Amino acid sequence: MTDPRNNARATRGRPFQPGNPGRPKGARHKTTLLAEKLMSEDVEGVVKGVLAAARSGDMAAARIVLDRLVPVRKGRPVVLDLPTVENAEGVLRALGLVISETAAGNITPEEATILAGLLDAKRKAIETTDIERRLATLEARS
Repeated sequence: MTDPRNNARATRGRPFQPGNPGRPKGARHKTTLLAEKLMSEDVEGVVKGVLAAARSGDMAAARIVLDRLVPVRKGRPVVLDLPTVENAEGVLRALGLVISETAAGNITPEEATILAGLLDAKRKAIETTDIERRLATLEARS
């Protein structure tokens, strides 16, 4: 069998060597380290400069300031009075409530999708527990 790397143009850079772990986790690029060092030397001056630019109407600077003061929220608490979810029927009732709340506009479709995923995980856990219980019963009989 021929080695596909015989073609010199197909192999770019240094070929992978077994035992070469690559860059360690958490390692940062030299440029990033340099930028952090430069920023840390004059943090106060940088902050004052950005604030001054924001005050003078620079919208990019204003966005930087506001993003630090009031970060974009990645979600919000969703309060629903879900029925008890202890079996497949409970999952079905809870999913029906999620759909109703979405249709009524009380929760967003994205929030409903996340809730449906959680309910599906609960359903799978219920199914797995039920299968384990049944298997244990069958093994005990034989």
